[in-house]
Amino acid sequence: MRFPLYIAKRYLRSKSSQNAVNIINAVTFAVIVIGSAALFIVLSGFSGLKSFSVSFSNTFDPDLKAYPTTGKTFVLDPAMAGALRALPEVASFSAELEERVYLTHKQKSSIAYIRGVDSAYSRTTGIDSALFTGQWDLIGQQTVTGIGMANLLGLTVGDYRSPLIVLVPKPGKGGLGNGSLSEKPYNPASLVLSGVYQLEKNLDQKYLFAELPLVQSLLERDYDQVSAINFKLAPGVDEKRARAAISGVMGPNIELKNRRQLNQTLYRMLNTENLATYLIFTLVLIIALFNVVGAIIMMVLDKQEHSRTLYSLGLTLKDLRRIYFVQGVLVTAAGGLIGLAIGSVLILSQQYFGWLKITPSLAYPVSYELLNVLLVLVTITVLGLLAAKIASNRINYKLLKKG
Repeated sequence: MRFPLYIAKRYLRSKSSQNAVNIINAVTFAVIVIGSAALFIVLSGFSGLKSFSVSFSNTFDPDLKAYPTTGKTFVLDPAMAGALRALPEVASFSAELEERVYLTHKQKSSIAYIRGVDSAYSRTTGIDSALFTGQWDLIGQQTVTGIGMANLLGLTVGDYRSPLIVLVPKPGKGGLGNGSLSEKPYNPASLVLSGVYQLEKNLDQKYLFAELPLVQSLLERDYDQVSAINFKLAPGVDEKRARAAISGVMGPNIELKNRRQLNQTLYRMLNTENLATYLIFTLVLIIALFNVVGAIIMMVLDKQEHSRTLYSLGLTLKDLRRIYFVQGVLVTAAGGLIGLAIGSVLILSQQYFGWLKITPSLAYPVSYELLNVLLVLVTITVLGLLAAKIASNRINYKLLKKG
């Protein structure tokens, strides 16, 4: 193996007498460098976008969330609350009641979800850290909504003269003909904006937060009826252990979901996009590595006399094929490593300096991950081995005996 490696390295360092061969070799090497760098940059960009997209869930969603397996609500009685509070796996928990509502303000209207939460909600999630203006104050008739909803309805913080009107259909007890004609089919509530949060467009236009007792009264629910319980786990606690402890208290009629499960559609979409992009760029690399096949074949033809000489000196056909196989592997390995180095420099510089920006205040998110490094190396290595094997098999007895 040493002799084929020695000859292959000599061939790489030496220039051909034909300029066309030299140009093809240079272009081939440049294509490998650019292809590997581009693949790594794109994968790092998608990793950054994934981290950026799911970072909102770290603020908005809890570590675990309990839902009823059937129906919209379940009962959180004092005994269950006390048992949950005593669990060492749980740092804090917060009950909530959520329902779809109709909002109107100054002849503007929208559909949203009102979420009634207790005082522990801001400790269980990180929602108060996302406040854009105002404060997280849900006492009495006060509410907090997203910046998208505030802009859509023209809401301002502390506007007591023009409160936000929330309308919720009353629980159905029959057809439209039942009840008095003067009785309204909905429950109204007047809320004053105390704060505005800003996370991402969908969340900023979807939710309205209010005090839990107010929402329970608005929806005509009992004081112990809730639609979900949010859990913040104690530091260092294993999720499986926490799930088992919480399920032991709440029983089998409760379903627990973590952040990934709560945002399953988003994760699936991001993973699909990442896979599709990887496959597309791998296809581009496969096409690019045909240049390696062509370059090695050109080298075989250019070094035909050398090959005959080596064959006459006692090298076997297998040894000659190994020379050009090693040459192809060296070209792709060197090009892949250089491309990976260039891509790493660009990604790290973007991480630290943010030279490419989406907005003047927001740099394009990227993430330098070891998995992406290994993925590029494995892809380049496998494709390089295949290209070198295909090209080296062009050496045959017929070629050696010509002339």
